[in-house]
Amino acid sequence: MDAYDYQTVAGRSVLVTGAGRGLGAAICESLAAEGAHIIVTDINESSAKAVAERINASTGHACAFQLDVGDEEQVRRVLDGSVTLFGRLDAIVNNAGIDVTLSIRELTTSDWERVMRTNLTGPFLLAKYGLAHLAPGGHIVNIASTAARRAWPNASVYHASKWGLMGLSHALHAELRSSGIKVSAIIAGGMRTPFLLDRFPDIDQGTLQDPLNVARAVKFVLTQPPETVIPEVMVLPMKETSWP
Repeated sequence: MDAYDYQTVAGRSVLVTGAGRGLGAAICESLAAEGAHIIVTDINESSAKAVAERINASTGHACAFQLDVGDEEQVRRVLDGSVTLFGRLDAIVNNAGIDVTLSIRELTTSDWERVMRTNLTGPFLLAKYGLAHLAPGGHIVNIASTAARRAWPNASVYHASKWGLMGLSHALHAELRSSGIKVSAIIAGGMRTPFLLDRFPDIDQGTLQDPLNVARAVKFVLTQPPETVIPEVMVLPMKETSWP
């Protein structure tokens, strides 16, 4: 792999999961605007293609894949296909996430397994199989949540998955540093994205932040010097209600 300028993402190939809308789309479009080559992946193929088309129409470089992050074979196939198209893989952003807002009494086993499969097994699979393609200097970025730091009612599986993601992220940071792979977790506060707005239409949007602000944090961790890694960073709206 050719060396690249750590101060920019230009020329780097970055795979983003859950990228068909919301924060994932914001990450793709903001990195593409800086010259990154983007692999847009989402369980909704048409959404992924729409984001890639917007990027390519703006003189960016993007491709799209349908991807269920909890499907081991799909993960391997998309990683291989991404490298075939762009010749390299420099970073993976594990952004795909879902939630089921129910009490523990109402939550079913299938609800639990579906959320954990997306929010925690997915990042595990992308990291496990992505390592075959990431050279020293490569980067894994995991999008976590304030739900990994505090808890509120009717979100037990979401909390469990995001606390687990933080554990996975820090464990991989410790394990992969010796091989030159960086691992970072972005703890994101509430954002004006469909993830919240579709489920809570009456939420006060003034307490939320633009997803582009979190996307900037992704770029920030990706552009640290080779001698530096940021294992964890928190990005909150000024009026965050789930954090003091």
